[in-house]
Amino acid sequence: MKDNQPTMVFSISDNHEESVKTIMKTVYNALEEKGYNPISQIVGYILSEDPTYITTHNNARALIRKIERDDLLEILLKNYIQS
Repeated sequence: MKDNQPTMVFSISDNHEESVKTIMKTVYNALEEKGYNPISQIVGYILSEDPTYITTHNNARALIRKIERDDLLEILLKNYIQS
């Protein structure tokens, strides 16, 4: 049976993207300040959605939970490809 559903299109506004970038910089810096490997911790969070990968230092855990993972992945991929 064929699925005749239209393809879902994701779109992130520039303002939202800047907000996500600001949050991610804060989270990255908080992890680094606490002596963690920020990249490994953020990847762990993205893959598992387990907030304990992110420190509570500088409110980083609460901040990253404001970002939908699909939005975060879209922005990361977009910036990776454009660089």
